[in-house]
Amino acid sequence: MSTSQYNYKLLKNYGKDIFISKKVEIRRPKLVSIGNHIAIDTGFYCTTALEMKDYIHIGPYVTVIGGAHGLLKLGNFTTITAGCRIICVSDSFAGDGLVGTMVPKQFLNKLISNPVIFKDFSVIGTNTVVMPGVTIGEGSVVGACSFVNEDTKPWTIYVGIPARPIKVRPKNKIIEYAHKLNYTK
Repeated sequence: MSTSQYNYKLLKNYGKDIFISKKVEIRRPKLVSIGNHIAIDTGFYCTTALEMKDYIHIGPYVTVIGGAHGLLKLGNFTTITAGCRIICVSDSFAGDGLVGTMVPKQFLNKLISNPVIFKDFSVIGTNTVVMPGVTIGEGSVVGACSFVNEDTKPWTIYVGIPARPIKVRPKNKIIEYAHKLNYTK
């Protein structure tokens, strides 16, 4: 491990063939498990639990927030491109309490706390925002600058605010290539 990389020994567990830039902040490393063939670029900021399978890339300046009760799960062959924001826990902003991480629990607004899940082969484009409880379906792609507040359907391309389906994505060639890398479902 080069000194220009993050100290992997802080993580709960990790696989092989990984690169994590030294310029990342993982607030709760003991809640982070990563698989094999992983690249995490400069500026990644994560406050939640994180479970990563294999062949994953997280682009520069991605933010994952939600604290110790939040969870992001990334399936095989997933990609999160530059500048994305993934919110795993959020205030409801319903007006029934105070808002903020430093407010005592008994005075807080209701929190929305549901895992965000990326199924195998899913991709989100630059500057996309994903809200709590969303599942990005297998093979689903979300275009740049989109806002995702509902689950996406498998092998479908989404764009917009809010994200809406525009096209079905073919999967046969993608699955064929993955099998050549020993992917099994």
